[in-house]
Amino acid sequence: MLIRDLKTATYFETTDGTFICELLHPHREEKDIKINFSIAHAILGPEESSHPHRIKSAGEIYFILEGKGLMHIDNQQALLEPGQLVYIPPGSMQFIKNVSSSELKFLCMVSPPWRKEDDEICLE
Repeated sequence: MLIRDLKTATYFETTDGTFICELLHPHREEKDIKINFSIAHAILGPEESSHPHRIKSAGEIYFILEGKGLMHIDNQQALLEPGQLVYIPPGSMQFIKNVSSSELKFLCMVSPPWRKEDDEICLE
């Protein structure tokens, strides 16, 4: 049985400026995990924004847990609130801005599993 706890998780800053902890990544587990996605918990402070970026060959889902975020995907944008999710197609330019006065907390699910070399900052 594999259990993760956010109370003891270690967070780090990603290339896009978001603080995350990897909750599950099948390529980094000691156990034989048979899934084709990774999942992370992400946090952005009030009025903070992730950097525009794209994941070249993986689709991603953000599921909002707390706060409100203005999601940008290519030329579209939408306000996301707790309980909502958004699908981000592979190769799409994306970023999210925390538009609330509290932390924006969300889950990031990436399929196939996230790889650092697949994530690129958009300078456009």
